[in-house]
Amino acid sequence: MNSLTALRLLPWLSAEGKPCFLVPGEDGGIVSRLADATETRQLADGLDVLRSARRVLDDPLTPNVEVRYAALRLTECLADVLRVAESRGRRLLSMAEDGAGGLDAESDSVSVPEAGP
Repeated sequence: MNSLTALRLLPWLSAEGKPCFLVPGEDGGIVSRLADATETRQLADGLDVLRSARRVLDDPLTPNVEVRYAALRLTECLADVLRVAESRGRRLLSMAEDGAGGLDAESDSVSVPEAGP
């Protein structure tokens, strides 16, 4: 197992703005469950912000300050989602290196909810 893939990238930054990592245990501990819950919340927040931003951008009369705020929130959510994707990608790579499997095209699927109005 590669030492970089063995560490779990957590979905938050340190006080200094640096990535935080966790050495995962066999059963998943409190920090791992907190990270899972945080990732789920971040993805849901991103979907909410995307829906709101679409409403703002669909209105050609939206004031610039609202468009700027939507862009700022979208940027924050994109950073969160990219961190979640990197963390999950590392874990999939780690599982594949351990021979624990990975994604099987016939049994596992990924669904992305549409962010309609």
